[in-house]
Amino acid sequence: MALHLLEQDQEYINLQTELVWLQQHIKETNQRILILFEGRDTAGKGGAIMRFIRFLNPRLFKVVALSKPTEKEEGQWYFQRYIEHLPSPGEIVLFDRSWYNRAVVEPVMGFCSKKQYNLFNRQVVSLEKMLIQDGIHVFKFWFSIDAEEQKRRLEDRVHNPLKQWKLSSVDVQAQSKWEEFTFYKEAMFKKTAKPHSPWIVVKGNERDVARKEVMRYVVNKLDYNKKGETGERLTLDTNIVTEIFNEV
Repeated sequence: MALHLLEQDQEYINLQTELVWLQQHIKETNQRILILFEGRDTAGKGGAIMRFIRFLNPRLFKVVALSKPTEKEEGQWYFQRYIEHLPSPGEIVLFDRSWYNRAVVEPVMGFCSKKQYNLFNRQVVSLEKMLIQDGIHVFKFWFSIDAEEQKRRLEDRVHNPLKQWKLSSVDVQAQSKWEEFTFYKEAMFKKTAKPHSPWIVVKGNERDVARKEVMRYVVNKLDYNKKGETGERLTLDTNIVTEIFNEV
């Protein structure tokens, strides 16, 4: 959707206005927000982030999309390079893929050992619990699309010169390894979805709807001055967004 059309979308503008008010409140109260965007290749993570930050103050947020770890980083504690980017007081940090690479992408693609995978699963819940106990608001979004929609989007990347930069070696194998991705995704939900840090699964086949529901989810869950004054619906559409967590 072109930017001028976005600016004619009153629902989108209302949600963005709520986000601007939230960001100002975060700044004034020195709160910290951490948002993880995860999902299969082409699921819409990057596009959702771009819509989320469209009208926010760039001095008060940071988008983190880390590249392949260096040789030095490979020898460090796995979480170390991610922790360097955690939000400071008054800041929102959005991860375009996060430490959860080790939960799904890395084991599927053979980028980590079984020992490394198991160690990650033992540590990640404790890490997130510490972040939350320290006062960081943590949101974990998983964008869900079906196989046919992924196939269509991958073909678009191949043929669209404006999107070819998005293609990676992982993208090329996304369809052939669909079932393996599903297996590790379900294992991730089982091991890391907790009441204090649930996974928020977003149906992503309809990009525009998914992006709006992500914005709506964040403003729904946090308190801030002028909340709801746009008159926009802030209640969640449970047909699009589902919280997943396990008690044990």
